[in-house]
Amino acid sequence: MLLQPGNLIAGRYRILEYIGAGGMQEVYRAEDLAFNRQVALKAPKNLSASKRFDRSAVVSAKITHPNVARTFDFIPGETTAYLVEELVDGVDLQQRLNDEFEVLDVHLAAHLFQHICKGVQACHKVEVVHRDLKPSNIMVSRDPSLRVVKITDFGIAKMAAAEIDAAVDEGDDSITASATVVGALPYMAPEVFTDEYQLDLPADVWSLGALLYHLTVGERPFGSGIRAIAKIGTGIYPAPETVIHPKPQFRDLFNDLSVIIKRCLVLNPADRPTAEELVGIVDQICYSTAERFVGTICNYGIQHRSWGFIQTAGREEDAFFHADSYYRNNPANGHRVSYAAFAGDPRSRAFPVLRLK
Repeated sequence: MLLQPGNLIAGRYRILEYIGAGGMQEVYRAEDLAFNRQVALKAPKNLSASKRFDRSAVVSAKITHPNVARTFDFIPGETTAYLVEELVDGVDLQQRLNDEFEVLDVHLAAHLFQHICKGVQACHKVEVVHRDLKPSNIMVSRDPSLRVVKITDFGIAKMAAAEIDAAVDEGDDSITASATVVGALPYMAPEVFTDEYQLDLPADVWSLGALLYHLTVGERPFGSGIRAIAKIGTGIYPAPETVIHPKPQFRDLFNDLSVIIKRCLVLNPADRPTAEELVGIVDQICYSTAERFVGTICNYGIQHRSWGFIQTAGREEDAFFHADSYYRNNPANGHRVSYAAFAGDPRSRAFPVLRLK
Protein backbone atom coordinates (compact mmCIF):
# COMPACT_ATOMS: atom_id res chain seq x y z
CA MET A 1 0.00 0.00 0.00
CA LEU A 2 1.39 3.39 -0.98
CA LEU A 3 2.06 5.99 1.66
CA GLN A 4 -0.10 9.10 1.49
CA PRO A 5 0.81 12.80 1.77
CA GLY A 6 0.80 13.75 5.43
CA ASN A 7 1.80 10.29 6.70
CA LEU A 8 4.44 10.58 9.40
CA ILE A 9 7.28 8.04 9.49
CA ALA A 10 9.21 7.51 12.74
CA GLY A 11 7.73 10.72 14.09
CA ARG A 12 10.15 12.69 11.94
CA TYR A 13 9.56 12.29 8.20
CA ARG A 14 6.33 13.72 6.76
CA ILE A 15 5.40 12.38 3.32
CA LEU A 16 4.92 15.18 0.79
CA GLU A 17 4.37 13.31 -2.47
CA TYR A 18 4.95 10.08 -4.30
CA ILE A 19 7.86 10.40 -6.75
CA GLY A 20 7.89 7.01 -8.45
CA ALA A 21 8.98 3.40 -8.30
CA GLY A 22 12.24 1.60 -8.94
CA GLY A 23 12.70 -2.11 -9.47
CA MET A 24 12.19 -3.00 -5.81
CA GLN A 25 11.18 0.23 -4.07
CA GLU A 26 8.73 3.09 -3.90
CA VAL A 27 10.24 6.57 -3.61
CA TYR A 28 8.68 9.57 -1.87
CA ARG A 29 9.56 13.19 -1.32
CA ALA A 30 9.41 13.80 2.42
CA GLU A 31 10.11 16.59 4.88
CA ASP A 32 12.68 15.94 7.59
CA LEU A 33 11.11 17.78 10.50
CA ALA A 34 14.25 17.58 12.63
CA PHE A 35 16.47 19.40 10.13
CA ASN A 36 13.85 21.29 8.10
CA ARG A 37 14.95 19.78 4.79
CA GLN A 38 13.46 17.67 2.05
CA VAL A 39 14.69 14.10 1.60
CA ALA A 40 14.01 11.03 -0.47
CA LEU A 41 12.28 8.34 1.57
CA LYS A 42 12.37 4.85 0.05
CA ALA A 43 10.08 1.99 0.97
CA PRO A 44 10.56 -1.61 -0.26
CA LYS A 45 7.91 -3.14 -2.48
CA ASN A 46 8.12 -6.57 -0.87
CA LEU A 47 9.70 -8.58 1.95
CA SER A 48 12.70 -9.58 -0.15
CA ALA A 49 13.56 -5.95 -0.83
CA SER A 50 12.93 -5.00 2.80
CA LYS A 51 15.59 -7.44 3.97
CA ARG A 52 18.11 -5.66 1.76
CA PHE A 53 17.44 -2.13 2.94
CA ASP A 54 19.56 -2.57 6.04
CA ARG A 55 22.49 -3.70 3.91
CA SER A 56 22.05 -0.73 1.58
CA ALA A 57 22.01 1.65 4.54
CA VAL A 58 25.17 0.18 6.04
CA VAL A 59 27.25 0.21 2.86
CA SER A 60 26.12 3.53 1.41
CA ALA A 61 26.55 5.36 4.73
CA LYS A 62 30.29 4.72 4.41
CA ILE A 63 30.58 6.91 1.33
CA THR A 64 30.75 10.70 1.20
CA HIS A 65 31.26 12.01 -2.31
CA PRO A 66 29.54 14.56 -4.59
CA ASN A 67 28.75 11.80 -7.12
CA VAL A 68 27.10 9.48 -4.59
CA ALA A 69 23.67 10.14 -3.07
CA ARG A 70 24.13 10.48 0.69
CA THR A 71 22.34 8.17 3.11
CA PHE A 72 20.83 10.03 6.07
CA ASP A 73 18.84 7.46 8.02
CA PHE A 74 17.58 3.89 8.19
CA ILE A 75 14.31 3.05 9.92
CA PRO A 76 13.81 -0.64 10.69
CA GLY A 77 10.35 -2.09 11.27
CA GLU A 78 8.56 -5.35 11.93
CA THR A 79 6.88 -5.48 8.53
CA THR A 80 8.83 -2.96 6.49
CA ALA A 81 11.86 -0.68 6.63
CA TYR A 82 12.59 2.77 5.26
CA LEU A 83 15.72 4.29 3.83
CA VAL A 84 16.23 8.07 3.90
CA GLU A 85 18.56 9.57 1.32
CA GLU A 86 19.63 12.88 -0.11
CA LEU A 87 16.92 14.22 -2.40
CA VAL A 88 18.37 14.78 -5.87
CA ASP A 89 16.53 17.41 -7.87
CA GLY A 90 16.37 15.39 -11.05
CA VAL A 91 15.46 12.04 -12.56
CA ASP A 92 17.27 8.79 -13.14
CA LEU A 93 19.42 8.49 -16.24
CA GLN A 94 17.23 5.74 -17.69
CA GLN A 95 14.29 8.14 -17.77
CA ARG A 96 16.38 10.75 -19.59
CA LEU A 97 17.43 8.09 -22.11
CA ASN A 98 13.82 7.00 -22.58
CA ASP A 99 12.45 10.51 -22.97
CA GLU A 100 15.20 12.45 -24.72
CA PHE A 101 18.26 10.64 -25.96
CA GLU A 102 18.65 8.02 -28.67
CA VAL A 103 22.39 8.20 -28.00
CA LEU A 104 24.72 10.70 -26.32
CA ASP A 105 27.38 12.56 -28.23
CA VAL A 106 30.87 11.64 -27.05
CA HIS A 107 31.38 14.90 -25.12
CA LEU A 108 28.27 14.45 -23.02
CA ALA A 109 28.99 10.74 -22.58
CA ALA A 110 32.55 11.47 -21.41
CA HIS A 111 31.24 14.00 -18.88
CA LEU A 112 28.74 11.53 -17.44
CA PHE A 113 31.23 8.68 -17.41
CA GLN A 114 33.90 10.70 -15.62
CA HIS A 115 31.55 11.59 -12.77
CA ILE A 116 30.14 8.07 -12.48
CA CYS A 117 33.70 6.71 -12.34
CA LYS A 118 34.57 9.18 -9.58
CA GLY A 119 31.58 7.98 -7.57
CA VAL A 120 32.55 4.34 -8.08
CA GLN A 121 36.14 5.15 -7.12
CA ALA A 122 34.89 6.61 -3.82
CA CYS A 123 32.89 3.42 -3.21
CA HIS A 124 35.83 1.17 -3.95
CA LYS A 125 38.14 3.12 -1.64
CA VAL A 126 36.01 1.91 1.28
CA GLU A 127 35.66 -1.58 -0.24
CA VAL A 128 32.03 -1.11 -1.26
CA VAL A 129 30.89 -2.94 -4.40
CA HIS A 130 27.75 -1.40 -5.83
CA ARG A 131 26.76 -4.57 -7.75
CA ASP A 132 23.95 -2.96 -9.73
CA LEU A 133 25.31 -0.06 -11.77
CA LYS A 134 22.79 0.78 -14.48
CA PRO A 135 21.09 3.94 -15.80
CA SER A 136 18.11 3.68 -13.43
CA ASN A 137 20.48 3.76 -10.43
CA ILE A 138 22.16 6.97 -11.56
CA MET A 139 20.40 10.23 -10.79
CA VAL A 140 21.02 13.25 -13.02
CA SER A 141 19.81 16.83 -12.97
CA ARG A 142 17.14 17.95 -15.42
CA ASP A 143 19.29 20.53 -17.23
CA PRO A 144 20.57 19.87 -20.77
CA SER A 145 24.18 19.73 -19.50
CA LEU A 146 23.45 16.97 -16.93
CA ARG A 147 25.59 18.86 -14.42
CA VAL A 148 24.61 16.80 -11.38
CA VAL A 149 25.41 13.08 -11.44
CA LYS A 150 24.87 10.83 -8.39
CA ILE A 151 24.96 7.07 -7.91
CA THR A 152 22.25 5.60 -5.71
CA ASP A 153 20.66 2.32 -4.54
CA PHE A 154 23.52 0.34 -3.06
CA GLY A 155 22.61 -3.29 -2.57
CA ILE A 156 18.86 -2.82 -2.74
CA ALA A 157 18.60 -4.47 -6.13
CA LYS A 158 21.40 -6.96 -5.49
CA MET A 159 20.26 -10.24 -6.94
CA ALA A 160 20.56 -13.63 -5.36
CA ALA A 161 21.27 -16.59 -7.60
CA ALA A 162 17.76 -17.90 -6.96
CA GLU A 163 16.21 -14.78 -8.48
CA ILE A 164 18.30 -15.06 -11.62
CA ASP A 165 17.46 -18.76 -11.91
CA ALA A 166 13.77 -17.95 -11.58
CA ALA A 167 14.02 -15.34 -14.30
CA VAL A 168 15.75 -17.79 -16.62
CA ASP A 169 13.09 -20.44 -15.97
CA GLU A 170 10.13 -18.07 -16.34
CA GLY A 171 11.45 -15.92 -19.18
CA ASP A 172 11.44 -12.18 -19.85
CA ASP A 173 7.73 -11.84 -19.17
CA SER A 174 7.88 -13.13 -15.61
CA ILE A 175 7.15 -10.76 -12.74
CA THR A 176 10.53 -11.52 -11.22
CA ALA A 177 12.37 -10.82 -14.44
CA SER A 178 10.57 -7.60 -15.25
CA ALA A 179 11.01 -6.24 -11.73
CA THR A 180 14.61 -7.03 -10.91
CA VAL A 181 16.53 -8.79 -13.63
CA VAL A 182 15.75 -7.45 -17.08
CA GLY A 183 16.89 -3.91 -16.38
CA ALA A 184 20.13 -5.00 -14.73
CA LEU A 185 21.28 -7.87 -16.93
CA PRO A 186 22.81 -5.83 -19.77
CA TYR A 187 25.33 -4.31 -17.34
CA MET A 188 26.15 -7.35 -15.19
CA ALA A 189 29.61 -8.89 -15.19
CA PRO A 190 30.04 -12.52 -16.33
CA GLU A 191 31.19 -13.62 -12.86
CA VAL A 192 27.67 -12.90 -11.61
CA PHE A 193 26.52 -16.03 -13.40
CA THR A 194 29.43 -18.24 -12.35
CA ASP A 195 30.07 -17.35 -8.72
CA GLU A 196 27.73 -14.64 -7.49
CA TYR A 197 29.12 -14.73 -3.98
CA GLN A 198 32.66 -13.92 -5.15
CA LEU A 199 31.75 -10.63 -6.77
CA ASP A 200 34.34 -7.96 -6.13
CA LEU A 201 35.33 -4.49 -7.31
CA PRO A 202 36.05 -5.53 -10.94
CA ALA A 203 32.36 -6.39 -11.40
CA ASP A 204 31.55 -2.69 -11.13
CA VAL A 205 34.24 -1.87 -13.70
CA TRP A 206 32.60 -4.26 -16.19
CA SER A 207 29.29 -2.48 -15.56
CA LEU A 208 30.97 0.87 -16.22
CA GLY A 209 32.19 -0.40 -19.58
CA ALA A 210 28.75 -1.70 -20.52
CA LEU A 211 27.21 1.60 -19.46
CA LEU A 212 29.68 3.67 -21.50
CA TYR A 213 28.98 1.48 -24.53
CA HIS A 214 25.24 2.09 -24.15
CA LEU A 215 25.71 5.84 -23.84
CA THR A 216 28.00 6.26 -26.83
CA VAL A 217 26.60 3.63 -29.19
CA GLY A 218 22.93 3.81 -28.25
CA GLU A 219 22.66 0.04 -27.81
CA ARG A 220 23.55 -2.36 -25.01
CA PRO A 221 26.69 -4.35 -25.87
CA PHE A 222 25.18 -7.78 -25.21
CA GLY A 223 21.52 -7.04 -25.85
CA SER A 224 18.71 -7.07 -23.29
CA GLY A 225 16.78 -9.53 -21.19
CA ILE A 226 17.58 -13.13 -20.34
CA ARG A 227 19.16 -13.74 -23.74
CA ALA A 228 22.01 -11.43 -22.79
CA ILE A 229 23.39 -13.93 -20.28
CA ALA A 230 24.89 -16.27 -22.87
CA LYS A 231 26.40 -13.36 -24.82
CA ILE A 232 27.91 -11.83 -21.70
CA GLY A 233 29.59 -15.15 -20.98
CA THR A 234 31.43 -15.00 -24.30
CA GLY A 235 32.62 -11.42 -23.87
CA ILE A 236 31.97 -10.87 -27.57
CA TYR A 237 30.06 -7.76 -28.62
CA PRO A 238 29.89 -5.51 -31.71
CA ALA A 239 32.87 -3.15 -31.69
CA PRO A 240 31.66 0.46 -31.20
CA GLU A 241 33.22 1.59 -34.48
CA THR A 242 31.15 -1.00 -36.38
CA VAL A 243 27.90 0.47 -35.03
CA ILE A 244 28.72 4.18 -34.99
CA HIS A 245 30.73 5.88 -37.72
CA PRO A 246 31.62 9.22 -36.15
CA LYS A 247 32.29 12.31 -38.21
CA PRO A 248 35.89 13.63 -38.14
CA GLN A 249 35.24 16.19 -35.39
CA PHE A 250 34.13 13.42 -33.03
CA ARG A 251 36.44 10.60 -34.11
CA ASP A 252 39.38 11.07 -31.73
CA LEU A 253 37.21 11.26 -28.62
CA PHE A 254 35.07 8.37 -29.84
CA ASN A 255 38.19 6.25 -30.26
CA ASP A 256 39.39 7.20 -26.77
CA LEU A 257 36.09 6.07 -25.25
CA SER A 258 36.09 2.88 -27.35
CA VAL A 259 39.47 1.93 -25.88
CA ILE A 260 38.08 2.39 -22.37
CA ILE A 261 35.09 0.18 -23.19
CA LYS A 262 37.36 -2.57 -24.49
CA ARG A 263 39.52 -2.43 -21.36
CA CYS A 264 36.50 -2.73 -19.08
CA LEU A 265 34.67 -5.51 -20.93
CA VAL A 266 37.34 -8.16 -20.37
CA LEU A 267 36.26 -11.58 -19.14
CA ASN A 268 39.08 -11.98 -16.61
CA PRO A 269 38.32 -9.60 -13.71
CA ALA A 270 42.04 -9.27 -12.92
CA ASP A 271 42.68 -7.79 -16.37
CA ARG A 272 40.24 -4.91 -15.97
CA PRO A 273 41.44 -1.47 -14.85
CA THR A 274 40.50 -0.30 -11.37
CA ALA A 275 38.04 2.53 -10.86
CA GLU A 276 40.95 4.71 -9.78
CA GLU A 277 42.79 3.93 -13.00
CA LEU A 278 39.66 4.72 -15.01
CA VAL A 279 39.39 8.13 -13.36
CA GLY A 280 43.01 8.80 -14.25
CA ILE A 281 42.44 7.76 -17.86
CA VAL A 282 39.33 9.92 -18.30
CA ASP A 283 41.08 12.86 -16.64
CA GLN A 284 43.57 12.82 -19.52
CA ILE A 285 40.86 12.92 -22.19
CA CYS A 286 39.91 16.27 -23.70
CA TYR A 287 36.19 16.89 -24.00
CA SER A 288 33.86 19.86 -23.89
CA THR A 289 31.95 20.74 -20.72
CA ALA A 290 30.38 23.89 -22.17
CA GLU A 291 26.83 24.73 -21.12
CA ARG A 292 24.16 23.04 -23.22
CA PHE A 293 20.96 24.49 -24.64
CA VAL A 294 17.93 22.91 -26.29
CA GLY A 295 16.66 24.32 -29.56
CA THR A 296 15.15 23.54 -32.96
CA ILE A 297 16.91 23.44 -36.32
CA CYS A 298 15.69 25.98 -38.85
CA ASN A 299 16.79 27.29 -42.26
CA TYR A 300 18.95 24.25 -42.85
CA GLY A 301 19.97 23.73 -46.47
CA ILE A 302 18.24 26.88 -47.72
CA GLN A 303 21.34 28.91 -48.56
CA HIS A 304 23.79 26.02 -48.45
CA ARG A 305 23.12 22.31 -48.10
CA SER A 306 25.62 21.75 -45.27
CA TRP A 307 24.71 24.41 -42.71
CA GLY A 308 21.80 26.02 -40.93
CA PHE A 309 20.69 27.60 -37.65
CA ILE A 310 19.26 26.63 -34.28
CA GLN A 311 16.48 28.61 -32.62
CA THR A 312 16.30 28.55 -28.83
CA ALA A 313 13.66 30.13 -26.61
CA GLY A 314 15.20 32.86 -24.44
CA ARG A 315 18.28 33.36 -26.63
CA GLU A 316 18.34 36.57 -28.67
CA GLU A 317 20.04 35.13 -31.74
CA ASP A 318 20.03 31.84 -33.59
CA ALA A 319 23.17 29.73 -33.40
CA PHE A 320 24.96 28.76 -36.60
CA PHE A 321 25.95 25.11 -37.11
CA HIS A 322 27.58 22.97 -39.78
CA ALA A 323 26.47 19.45 -40.63
CA ASP A 324 29.91 18.17 -39.55
CA SER A 325 29.08 19.28 -36.00
CA TYR A 326 25.86 17.24 -35.97
CA TYR A 327 26.47 14.03 -34.07
CA ARG A 328 25.28 10.96 -35.97
CA ASN A 329 23.03 10.96 -39.03
CA ASN A 330 21.96 14.07 -40.90
CA PRO A 331 20.25 17.24 -39.68
CA ALA A 332 16.87 18.40 -40.89
CA ASN A 333 14.62 21.35 -40.21
CA GLY A 334 12.42 20.78 -37.20
CA HIS A 335 14.87 18.49 -35.39
CA ARG A 336 14.97 19.16 -31.66
CA VAL A 337 18.59 19.28 -30.56
CA SER A 338 20.93 19.77 -27.61
CA TYR A 339 23.98 21.91 -28.30
CA ALA A 340 26.74 24.08 -26.84
CA ALA A 341 27.27 27.58 -28.23
CA PHE A 342 30.57 29.42 -28.70
CA ALA A 343 31.21 33.06 -29.63
CA GLY A 344 31.30 33.74 -33.35
CA ASP A 345 30.80 36.53 -35.85
CA PRO A 346 28.13 37.34 -36.85
CA ARG A 347 26.44 34.41 -35.03
CA SER A 348 27.47 32.09 -32.25
CA ARG A 349 28.68 28.64 -33.37
CA ALA A 350 27.04 25.44 -32.17
CA PHE A 351 29.14 22.37 -31.34
CA PRO A 352 28.39 19.59 -30.67
CA VAL A 353 24.82 19.30 -31.93
CA LEU A 354 22.91 16.25 -30.69
CA ARG A 355 19.48 15.26 -31.93
CA LEU A 356 16.88 14.64 -29.22
CA LYS A 357 13.76 12.54 -29.38
